[in-house]
Amino acid sequence: MTTAREKFDAIKKTLSVPVIGSPMFIVSNPKLVIAQCKAGVVGSFPALNARPAEALDQWLTEIGEALDAHNQANPDRPAAPFAVNQIVHRSNDRLQHDLEVCVKHEVPIMITSLGAREEVNEAVHSYGGLALHDVINNTYARKAVAKGADGLIAVAAGAGGHAGTLSPFALVEEIRAWFDGPLLLSGSIATGDGVLAAEAMGADAAYIGSAFIATEEANASEAYKQGIVDGHMEDIVYTNYFSGIHGNYLAQSIRKAGMDPFDLPLADPSKMDFKQASQGSAKVWKDIWGAGQGIGAVDRVQTAAAFIAELTEEYKSARKRLFDTH
Repeated sequence: MTTAREKFDAIKKTLSVPVIGSPMFIVSNPKLVIAQCKAGVVGSFPALNARPAEALDQWLTEIGEALDAHNQANPDRPAAPFAVNQIVHRSNDRLQHDLEVCVKHEVPIMITSLGAREEVNEAVHSYGGLALHDVINNTYARKAVAKGADGLIAVAAGAGGHAGTLSPFALVEEIRAWFDGPLLLSGSIATGDGVLAAEAMGADAAYIGSAFIATEEANASEAYKQGIVDGHMEDIVYTNYFSGIHGNYLAQSIRKAGMDPFDLPLADPSKMDFKQASQGSAKVWKDIWGAGQGIGAVDRVQTAAAFIAELTEEYKSARKRLFDTH
């Protein structure tokens, strides 16, 4: 029986750089996922981005066919696998439907967020898929593994969207003290040097989101993309006001909506409705833009392939510089 570690190591060998493109609400779509996978990183999208629910089957068919065609045409350079993100929070009344569609298509990697569910992991394991779960602290990490997650995504301080507040050094160190399975790191990573640093800390790969917003394939407005290009770490606001769960957002989008980004009230977490937030209300995701502190490294809008090529060269240069020096 192939272990989770063996599965992830096999996936990593298909990558041009050890990166998974994180699933972003509204922004991630088949066009971006296909471009990411063809260029050698794992592309992903939230199942809830496919609307109406029936569109999910169409999206998975489109992605599968595009990657199969690429692999047939490029047997020496196959595409990386893709992933689908499932929100397992109680407000997601699409979960069962979306999970069944993903099982039907045998999605290679399933990423779960906002809760850990044994039945979801079991469904992924039924066809040999890999189940990853994102966590913001060590307590949640232990719970996720106890409920059957194969791997973890450590969402550290500075990550875009819903994120934690812990140092990546501390978070990875404490998880690695007891967990030797696949571990990804998220939080302000937007360069090849950052990817190598994640590996040096003990992660298997980096989890990158915000930098992909500023790509031609991303389903984001030109203003949003330019906001990523123009923004810096001081422009990121950490608040639970918009969805009931703390996350990082671009200050200029909050200001444009008529609010003071640095004087927002606290929201009641019990009122959180992720289904509404994921549908792109005027308050969240569509007009209030999620972004991480690593956006200062993004200086232009380009294709996903061009960004990944740049990331790969930076990564190779960082490795050469490090190992040649030492």
